[in-house]
Amino acid sequence: MQIAIIANDTKKELISQFCIAYCGIFAKHSLCATKMTAKTIEQATGLKVEELLPGTQGGIQQITSRVTYNEIDLVIYLRDINRSLESLTRDYALIRECDINNVPVATNIATAEILICALDRGDLDWREIVNPTSAYNVKKKLKSKGIIQ
Repeated sequence: MQIAIIANDTKKELISQFCIAYCGIFAKHSLCATKMTAKTIEQATGLKVEELLPGTQGGIQQITSRVTYNEIDLVIYLRDINRSLESLTRDYALIRECDINNVPVATNIATAEILICALDRGDLDWREIVNPTSAYNVKKKLKSKGIIQ
């Protein structure tokens, strides 16, 4: 599964502790995050995280775009709601795309924990069929082309 993680500056320590607590689950999946969030997670856990642009310089829009194309299966966005109107507009666009594309999104630590536990139980495995870059769909495409049996 492809997991996107964003944490505003006031939530960096919280996401760090969260990723330490669930490092075993995160290690089984592909992670991407905005620049400083990626660095924070990598330093805290040693996990490999694809580093995107900083959130204020297009990182959130990169994740929004990937959600639009069903390339993200789960979004964790720990946000500070006391930010500018421009930031809230970016937030709305991301959450809207998650709603349109049925991508589970957590905007607080309680929901993030529920989604990560559900992911570990296999409750989100249906996303493998929807995501065109999932191992399920890549294998299916290779079989249809006769590359693998």
